[in-house]
Amino acid sequence: MRIGLFATCLGDTLFPDAVKSTARLLTRLGHELVFPPGQTCCGQMHVNTGYQREPVPLVRAFAEQFGDGSIDAVVMPSGSCAGSVRHQHALIAERYGDAALRSGVAAVRAKTYELSELLVDVLGTVDVGAYFPHRVTYHPTCHSLRMLRVGDKPLRLLRAVEGIELVELPEADSCCGFGGTFALKNADTSSAMLHDKVANVTSTGADVCTAGDSSCLMHIGGGLSRIASGTRTLHLAQILAATRTAPYVLPEAAR
Repeated sequence: MRIGLFATCLGDTLFPDAVKSTARLLTRLGHELVFPPGQTCCGQMHVNTGYQREPVPLVRAFAEQFGDGSIDAVVMPSGSCAGSVRHQHALIAERYGDAALRSGVAAVRAKTYELSELLVDVLGTVDVGAYFPHRVTYHPTCHSLRMLRVGDKPLRLLRAVEGIELVELPEADSCCGFGGTFALKNADTSSAMLHDKVANVTSTGADVCTAGDSSCLMHIGGGLSRIASGTRTLHLAQILAATRTAPYVLPEAAR
């Protein structure tokens, strides 16, 4: 399969290893990765903050960059960005776009997936040949859980990882408190939500807390680092990309 890879803003600027791991994983599984160089932001942060007309150029750019008919699917290591493409782009195109944009958006959104969706639903793969001999807990991010409804797909992928010790996260489906600009506009509420999430993560004794969104992992990771918990955050793609011959080595402080 020929798969277009969307890096996302956070992946491009702060968490490139999640993007690189996605590419390594899918290449290892025998697929051709395409990285359109003109890709930009998906526009999610604009829409979520109430600016619905402003992201029209970004929505158009996404449709143009990934609308190539030779690209069979589009993947991104982010449930929130996948949710934006699948749900918000159509809204923007309908309200502020032209016929060409509406057509382009419809074509691309139909083949856009978050990583676990692509692996399980499209590629029919659960065991990706990963090796990760560490204690891990999984946080289901809000967009992947409530907007994309990925369900237990990430957990099914993690359960198939060789050597992993997967432990259940208490109150797993509660929000971590990030929510993009929510954490800035409602800092006290966000901090209280993060406090609860960090307490639940540390109660598992996990070496690693994983998720499908770097944004939530950034938020949770900040909370964990401030209490020197020793638990690190790691994107799902990085766990799935690790193998016996190319293992992921946890830093000493996280063990």
